[in-house]
Amino acid sequence: MKQRPQFPGTAPGGGAGLPASALRGVVDLGALAGKPQTAPAAPADGGSGPGTADGAGTTDSPLVYDTTDATFDADVIERSLTVPVVIDFWAEWCGPCKQLSPLLERLAAEYGGRFVLAKLDVDANPMLAQEFGVQSIPMVLAVVGGRLVPLFQGAVPEAQARRVIDELLLLAAENGVSGTATGEAPEELPEPPMDPALAAAYAALEENDLDGAAQAFRNVLAANPGDTEAKLALAQVELMINTRDLDAGQVRADAEARPDDVQAQIAMAELDLAMGNVEPAIDRLVSYVARNAGAERDAARVKLLSFFELLGPEDPRTAVGRQALTRVLF
Repeated sequence: MKQRPQFPGTAPGGGAGLPASALRGVVDLGALAGKPQTAPAAPADGGSGPGTADGAGTTDSPLVYDTTDATFDADVIERSLTVPVVIDFWAEWCGPCKQLSPLLERLAAEYGGRFVLAKLDVDANPMLAQEFGVQSIPMVLAVVGGRLVPLFQGAVPEAQARRVIDELLLLAAENGVSGTATGEAPEELPEPPMDPALAAAYAALEENDLDGAAQAFRNVLAANPGDTEAKLALAQVELMINTRDLDAGQVRADAEARPDDVQAQIAMAELDLAMGNVEPAIDRLVSYVARNAGAERDAARVKLLSFFELLGPEDPRTAVGRQALTRVLF
C-alpha cells in the first residue's frame, strides 16, 4: 500500500448489497503494512474474551475476538491486509445485537477462516464508535486491505447476511486479499503503477509548487471524485496555501484579543498546525469547544475533525485529541 504523503507537522505515516466497485473511493484507514503491532491479532488460545450466555460476548474461537481502541490497528487494520475483517459493533444492552452476534460468530466458524469477526463494544470504546459514525446498533462493517466497506445495519436475516458475506469475499479476492485466518497469506502482488495525474501532483509538491500541486490534485478529483488519497492530499496542500502568507504575529494577537471569536481561534490553530505545532493547535480548539456553544462551537468541532483526518488515525496525537474532544462534548 502507498504511504501517506508527508507534510509539515504530520507524523509518519448500509445497504444489504455490496457492488463490485465498493472498494473504489472508500475510506483509506492508513498505510500500515510495515507498522509494528501493538497487540496480537488473535490470541493463541482461541479468543480474546469469554463468551456469554446471551450471545452478546465473543465465542472461544480464534476466528472471533474482541477489539478495542488500543488494539484496533493490530486486530483489524493489520489483519485486513491478508484476510477480510468483519466488525460487529454491539453493546450489552442491545437486544438485536444478541440476535445478530451469534449468527455472525457461527458464520465465521462455518466459513473456515475466510474472514474473521472483530467484536467492538461501543460503550467501552466510544472513540472508535464516534470515528466510524455509529448512530445505532447493531452495525456491521468490514475492512479489506486497510479499506472500509459498509455491510449492513440491524439484525438482518441469515440469508441476507450470507449473501453480503459472499459478496464481500468475492470483492476481497478481486483486490488480492484472499488469505485465511489459519492458512498462508496470499502472495504479495506488485504495486500497481501510480496514476500519471497523481504522480504529477506529487512531483509538483516535491518542487514546492503548492499552487501547481493543488491544481493537479483537483484535476485528479475532477476525473475521479472518489479518490480518497487525492482528497486528503489536497486538503493538506490547501492548509499550507491558506497559511503561507499570514502574519503570524497578527494572527496570534487576534487570537489572544478575541478568545471567543471562532474564526480567530481557527486561524491560529491552522497556523500552528501548518508550522508543526500540532498539540497546541488541537488544544486551542478543544478549549474553545469546552467553553462555547451553538454554531461557533460546532465550527470549531468540525475543524478539529478535519485536523484528525489530516494527521491520520496512526498518529498518536489523533487518538489523544479525539479523547479530549469526547470529554468536553460529553
